[in-house]
Amino acid sequence: MRLGINLGYWGAGMDADNLAVAQEADRLGYDVCWAAEAYGSDAPTVLAWVAAQTERIDVGSAIMQIPARQPAMTAMTAATLDSLTKGRFRLGLGVSGPQVSEGWYGVKFDKPLARTREYVEIVRKAMTRERLSYDGEHWTLPLPGGPGKPIKLTVHPEREHIPLYIAAIGPKNLEQTGEIADGALLIFPAAEHLEATALTHIRAGREKAGLTMEGFDVCPTVPLALGEDVNALADMFRPYTALYVGGMGSRKQNFYNQLAQRMGYEKEAAEIQDKYLAGDKNGAAEAVPHSLIDSTTLLGPVARIADGMRAYAESGVTTLTLAPAGFTLDERIAALRAGTEAMELAGLA
Repeated sequence: MRLGINLGYWGAGMDADNLAVAQEADRLGYDVCWAAEAYGSDAPTVLAWVAAQTERIDVGSAIMQIPARQPAMTAMTAATLDSLTKGRFRLGLGVSGPQVSEGWYGVKFDKPLARTREYVEIVRKAMTRERLSYDGEHWTLPLPGGPGKPIKLTVHPEREHIPLYIAAIGPKNLEQTGEIADGALLIFPAAEHLEATALTHIRAGREKAGLTMEGFDVCPTVPLALGEDVNALADMFRPYTALYVGGMGSRKQNFYNQLAQRMGYEKEAAEIQDKYLAGDKNGAAEAVPHSLIDSTTLLGPVARIADGMRAYAESGVTTLTLAPAGFTLDERIAALRAGTEAMELAGLA
């Protein structure tokens, strides 16, 4: 199992700290550094900034949002970043959610599986540097009856095949991800539930494509907090968990809430959502079960974190992406270093 880090969103007032965390991860031998986007900072700009100031760590988008860009633009960005970083770029894609897709980008949130499949096909075809033409339900290239003609990418990426990941939560999306991608970006992963909630669906997609799990990167993001008081550390993540389980998407289209239900928290997920959508964010945070937080994070001293890492490795995780938590840069760096120490203690390094 390899280690990565996730810097999350840029522009939250700790940008210099994020760069220092990325540079320390590079020094410690972490495998990949991911950056996110929603409706603030964009991922490619952050990744170019980080890549220019690190030496060996890969940089990856977790995620570049499908409704934000035409697929040919994403291929251009991926090829450019791969060229500039000398082959250190990983392309992570996702459909985002209905509120962002429709409210921010003005793109209807419908048929997300079909859109993702077509998008991936176009991106991959464009990056082969063939002349690009495509006839699908959602994209037609070139547009018929106009002046457009099939053209090809002029940038030469460093590699013929740039690793492509998809952020997936629901069973059908996970299955399609196994079929068409090189890796899956997961969130709120519990080691004891990973087979049922994710891997069984990914494996079905791999089998549909005539593939095995060999070479497929199972890549969940897991917050990490170092300390002795596990309960206090877990409380740090109550607002974060309540936001996703209670407030992401609409009442009917909250994929994180549905995931919590599949992990056995049906009643609790409903209570969190009810309180969050009613404006009671504190009540929603208080309603998050400690066991849900503890099973989807790495909390405590190094030895306890090592036990959690071992469980993730045994469950089928191939790249464990850490989000090192702390109120200061020193605390985040200490958490980062604890990650490598725990890996060694667990016998995984």
